[in-house]
Amino acid sequence: MSESLYQQAIIDLARAANGAGRLVDPTVSVVVHNPLCGDRITLDLAFGDGLVREIGHRVRGCALCEAAASAIGLHARGALPHQLQQAGAEIAALIAGKDLEPLWPELLGFRPVRDFKSRHRCVLLPFEALSQALAEAGAQ
Repeated sequence: MSESLYQQAIIDLARAANGAGRLVDPTVSVVVHNPLCGDRITLDLAFGDGLVREIGHRVRGCALCEAAASAIGLHARGALPHQLQQAGAEIAALIAGKDLEPLWPELLGFRPVRDFKSRHRCVLLPFEALSQALAEAGAQ
């Protein structure tokens, strides 16, 4: 893959693996995969008082998928569901080519992905899992 796609910010975020690991007693767990590239994420959320109390994830995928899951892991704990949905909408808009200042500054590191349409789903997969988990928990 092109060197311009895997910027240092993406690699660093993927290596940080914020939130990596499974939760022992999640409120909800979802598994989402992309059959085209083989990326797969298992996402666990635990809720309390209307907030995400804990997050865990296991990613089997490329650095883009790992970095996106790590961004979620960095910010989800203590967040309201609508804030997480906003971040998902922002990353989708950002990689679609819109210029914006996202809620989470780390999302700017994904800007080079806009030029690689075939890789958009790699970034969006963890956010799809997050949205599905919020829906299943009735927390949208």
